[in-house]
Amino acid sequence: MSSKKIQTIPVGPLGIIAMKSIEPLAEKVDAYIASWRSERDKAAEDSEIHFRGYTKDSYLVAAETPRFGSGEGKGRITESVRGDDIYIMVDVLNYSLTYKLCGIINHMSPDDHYQDLKRIIGAIAGKATRVNVIMPFLYESRQHRRTSRESLDCAQMLQELIALGVDNIITFEAHDPRVMNAIPNRGFENVTCTYQFVKKLCNISPDLLIDKDHLMVISPDEGGMNRVVTFANYLGVDAGMFYKRRDYTRIVNGSNPIVAHEFLGRDVDGKDVLILDDMISSGDSMIEVALELKKRRARHVYCLATFGLFTNGLEKFDKAVSDGIIYKVLTTNLSYLRPELLERPYYACVDLSKYIALVIDSLNHNYTLSDLLSPTDRINNFLNRHKEEQLERARVRQ
Repeated sequence: MSSKKIQTIPVGPLGIIAMKSIEPLAEKVDAYIASWRSERDKAAEDSEIHFRGYTKDSYLVAAETPRFGSGEGKGRITESVRGDDIYIMVDVLNYSLTYKLCGIINHMSPDDHYQDLKRIIGAIAGKATRVNVIMPFLYESRQHRRTSRESLDCAQMLQELIALGVDNIITFEAHDPRVMNAIPNRGFENVTCTYQFVKKLCNISPDLLIDKDHLMVISPDEGGMNRVVTFANYLGVDAGMFYKRRDYTRIVNGSNPIVAHEFLGRDVDGKDVLILDDMISSGDSMIEVALELKKRRARHVYCLATFGLFTNGLEKFDKAVSDGIIYKVLTTNLSYLRPELLERPYYACVDLSKYIALVIDSLNHNYTLSDLLSPTDRINNFLNRHKEEQLERARVRQ
């Protein structure tokens, strides 16, 4: 892939604007790209074609979103981006950031982050060759469809960004990727993290047996079944599903309460089970599903989610792990992770910085993302190596 990129002219000089909500991840992404391009430039030093600003120590563009005492804000870019191919990275779930409003400390909500994103797009003022937004958690993606008289926030957000001049929107594991139909003529990439999860899973559990007799992938609800079927097919194992039986006569905290979790799938007795979802919010459903699986005599229960919010704290997960209900919890670093979560021995973080760097580098060269978005060969090669290493360890023990 790198050799082909050398012969491909970039869309424009690369610029990465990291909103404050995602700075640590963006810095790692920037370091990967700087390293690759330095090596690539040395390999192509005999070429007659050289690109202005192709090799840099850093591609990060300085930008800020200061606020007035009234809570109002503005976006400001402190260097020129004329003609650049700009990638704006933002984490709308980062609630750790604060601002003052009339002397009162407020934590930033997804609405605040989205508004700051629009301010930075406004500060670019059409001077960039192309504007791309990397929003790992798609803003308002849980409000992706309309039922009765209510707003359709996610589709409206996508159309608003396009109207502001955004050319491409890159997100990860969208709650429902069909929301891309709101912007049918513009770029929308829904990136999956299957390969990274498989790799991390095997690294933390090297003796994990990946076959139909020893492993199963479970969806905690009917909405995530497509995601689970895809993941299970990559691994060559069976898939199952829990569906939530709700009490539609009552509304509690804005939704109908769950009466029971009913299971559809093969016997999990003695098997390791992966509960796969796009996000862990409060985590209540994940823990309830894990408990139901343990009642059915599952061996180890792994909880995998792209985004780990843990909105009700970690105490419930601590207890579930100590009670033997949950074995490991895996989430990515695509959204803010509270520091105490990183200290939990049962938690493993799936680093996506290199993956994002590959996406940015490829798009800047107008290079196809097919190999990145369809990781079949990479997963198969990794699983073959994993099985060979297991056989080698078994021979050594004998």
